[in-house]
Amino acid sequence: MKHTRLILTTCAAAVAANIATPAFAGDVTGYVVDGSDTVALQAAEVTIVELGRTATAESDGSFFFGNVAEGTYTLVARFVGADSVTQTVDVPANGVVRVDFSIGGADGEILVIGQSANLASALSRKRAADGVSDVLTRDAIGQFPDQNVAESLRRVPGVNVLNDQGEGRFVSVRGLDPGLNATSLNGVRLPAPESDVRSVALDVISSDIIESIEIKKSLTPDLDGDTIGASIEINTTSAFSRKKDLLTAKIEGSYNRLSDSLSPKGSVDFASRLSDNVGVSGGVSFYRRKFETDNIEADGWEDAGSGPFATEVQYRDYDVERERISATLGFDFRVGDTTELYAKGVWSQFDDQEYRRRLTFDLGDFDGGASSQTGTGATFSDADEEFTVERDVKDRFERQRIRSVVIGGETETNGWRAEYSLAYSKSSEREDGSIDPTQFERDFDGDGLTVGFDYSDPRVPTYSVSGNTADFLDPFEYELNDIELTALSNAQDEEWAAKVDLAREFLLDNGSFTVQAGFKGRWREKSYDKNVEFYEYDGPGDYTLGDVLGSQTYQIADLSPIPDSTAHTTFFRSNFDQFELQEVDSQFDSAVEDYRVDEDVMAGYLLGRLETDNLLVIGGVRYERTKNVITGNNVTLFEEDATLPDGSTATDDTVIVTPTTFDRNYEHWLPSLNIRYEAQNDLIFRLAGYRSIVRPRLGKLAPRFAVEVNDDDEIEGEFGNPALVPFEAWNFDATAEYYMSSNGAITAGFFYKDIKNFIVDAEVDTPGVFNGIAFDEAVIPINGPSGEVWGVELGFAQSFDFLPGVLSGLILQANYTYTDAMGSVPDGSFTDTASVNTFRNVPLPSSSKHTFNGVIGYEKGPFEMRLAGTYRDKYLDELGGSPNSDRYVDDHFQLDFSAKFKVNDNVKLFYEWININDAKYFAYNNLGNQQNLYQYEEYNWTMKFGARVTF
Repeated sequence: MKHTRLILTTCAAAVAANIATPAFAGDVTGYVVDGSDTVALQAAEVTIVELGRTATAESDGSFFFGNVAEGTYTLVARFVGADSVTQTVDVPANGVVRVDFSIGGADGEILVIGQSANLASALSRKRAADGVSDVLTRDAIGQFPDQNVAESLRRVPGVNVLNDQGEGRFVSVRGLDPGLNATSLNGVRLPAPESDVRSVALDVISSDIIESIEIKKSLTPDLDGDTIGASIEINTTSAFSRKKDLLTAKIEGSYNRLSDSLSPKGSVDFASRLSDNVGVSGGVSFYRRKFETDNIEADGWEDAGSGPFATEVQYRDYDVERERISATLGFDFRVGDTTELYAKGVWSQFDDQEYRRRLTFDLGDFDGGASSQTGTGATFSDADEEFTVERDVKDRFERQRIRSVVIGGETETNGWRAEYSLAYSKSSEREDGSIDPTQFERDFDGDGLTVGFDYSDPRVPTYSVSGNTADFLDPFEYELNDIELTALSNAQDEEWAAKVDLAREFLLDNGSFTVQAGFKGRWREKSYDKNVEFYEYDGPGDYTLGDVLGSQTYQIADLSPIPDSTAHTTFFRSNFDQFELQEVDSQFDSAVEDYRVDEDVMAGYLLGRLETDNLLVIGGVRYERTKNVITGNNVTLFEEDATLPDGSTATDDTVIVTPTTFDRNYEHWLPSLNIRYEAQNDLIFRLAGYRSIVRPRLGKLAPRFAVEVNDDDEIEGEFGNPALVPFEAWNFDATAEYYMSSNGAITAGFFYKDIKNFIVDAEVDTPGVFNGIAFDEAVIPINGPSGEVWGVELGFAQSFDFLPGVLSGLILQANYTYTDAMGSVPDGSFTDTASVNTFRNVPLPSSSKHTFNGVIGYEKGPFEMRLAGTYRDKYLDELGGSPNSDRYVDDHFQLDFSAKFKVNDNVKLFYEWININDAKYFAYNNLGNQQNLYQYEEYNWTMKFGARVTF
């Protein structure tokens, strides 16, 4: 706060000493467009040389200088990748003069289509940004480089994309958990569809409807303060950003090698100016993707002295169909010369139909050692211990939706500027009727069966059976254990937001000083309602695997006999009256996950903005006050013969559900300072320091208390913790950016974050009390000590259009990030959460030490090609009870290729080859100083081909 007050006081003194109040002043306004008069050049910089005042072109290309003293001035417009343009203008007293700029020749000196256009636009926006940021943009005909937003962000320095079944979903920035990012769409904060998180899986949104993505790595006071990784701002297109109407259609097919199936995709995109003051834009995108995943998972790793072995091994066969529909519609209005208004809406739906067949070996009774073991394998005989073989099937349909609507505008007049908006957003995730799973099993105990596992390849352990293989392979030997029906899984997350910003610009002898203040209110409600039902067969005869037998698509091992994907669902629904509901298990699992969180955030800020011909300083403070009302359930399962709360003895398994509610309030002061110094026209230095927070993950915060009391009155609990406080971080950035005279840049940056109150799960294995609930053992999320993150980012981008001949089409982009992210987690046994005093240092979850992205592009004449490679180092995924059981995800390198051919001015053909090198997913632990499988997945490559037509 002292530093903030000093900044504001110093700036105010500068204003008092240097304010120029011209007696006769006018305004200078205009637009910056490309040489072909197709699109506005957002982020082009226009400078009045004599006054040292610079304005940055808005999304519609407009710029504005107010209160310019009467006289003759030189205006210079600059855009990365093109020569600057100079004009001389006479400003009249008390009048308005319009000066329009056209940058780049109509013959294509600066491209508006293709990779060079994307590069020039992205670098221009990065150059003009107030803070440390990176930008991805599409070109004039709506081309974006990847199939969804998450995969597009993989190309940005410091970004690591976490995959799910071969497709990018969650984004980690600078080695931090995706939950530490904030995501907004057209300025509207996106709530999370999933039931217990704040982070948004960005594969829900198609890249076809996106105009740009900006990753803001430093914060100014006018931005929401709840991010430590980055603020990811996604924007759809505006009709005013174009000078010519746009209508494009794209149709394509994609082929996945593993599933051997063809999937369709199509989109329509348009933008039109209905008049000089009214515009409309929008688009629709559809994508249906069929694919397979072959998976192996292992758990319960033990080492009885002869080396590690797993006590549970699963072979999983996934057949998935994902369908994504995204649509956007926006209206833009100009009201007089001072006001622009807009209304934008986005709707996105993501359907996921998943069938999973699974073969599981449950060897839990062998925790004292396998029947026999070698250096590369282990054998388990049912003559030594009983084990179970399970064969189950899942039929799950899940639908996620994201929708947002925002109306707002901007008014600028007489040195004043006001921005205002009202927004509503809602996300949801719903299942109703999924069967997950139908489980058949067979216990082997003295039946003469031996199972062996070969760990020669730690990623792909194979199994073999000997002895009584007839029973193992007989589907009628596997009787139904139970059916788990998700009658309802309904997550709802919605938010209203309103904000207003008011700024006043004062002119200085060499630049300007702006005072800005604002208010924002956010009213959020997130809830989760789950109803799960367990059924056992109570009909005539037996219900066995033989009644629903199917065939596999799995290519790693033979899983037969295996259930059909849908026959089990048909049998269950057709014979529903022959199944008996298991009331106790259903009641417990249904009540334990329900919760609701109401979260109101009231924020205000004050900042000062000092801008001269080569210096920009933005300093100020933001205040945020958070109010929570949190409800959940205390769900206790008393086993038969356990002591009930009234002192009596339970005559049967009994569930008691008690609703719980907690209220809480807290506040934060968040100062920040951003400095941008332009040492020369092509060299920019930035410094940024700011404080930020991230509120606790909702699933950890909700008062969901699951307690089980056995017949010896021993109590085990798993608790949410409504007393968790937010992550708090002090952040520092220093960067240097050199913009080459051609279309290119070299960038380097250093970042440091000191993060307090990391939330970790404490495993308490001695008696204690939590929120009035006694326990003997418990898992409780707590605020741990601090973590530190530091690293460097290096970037290079260059279009070699200055080279002769065919070499002039070459484009190179590369970036590398080194991240050192360490924190502390509980280590040992504790009597309660207040006595946690022993910790061990670990890498912060999702943090890869090394991240590299590279693109080799080429465009010349009708041809365009692009080879992209992305690499990330291993990272810690989940903490185990000890270092040897921590879950790591192995490093990942993936190659993608795309090619386009321009048939004529209206038709372009394209081809994409994704995951050329068949990159796989591998998660492991380090028990016994070796890599032991937790999860392995392979997806193979996908090819896409199609056409884009511009009308």
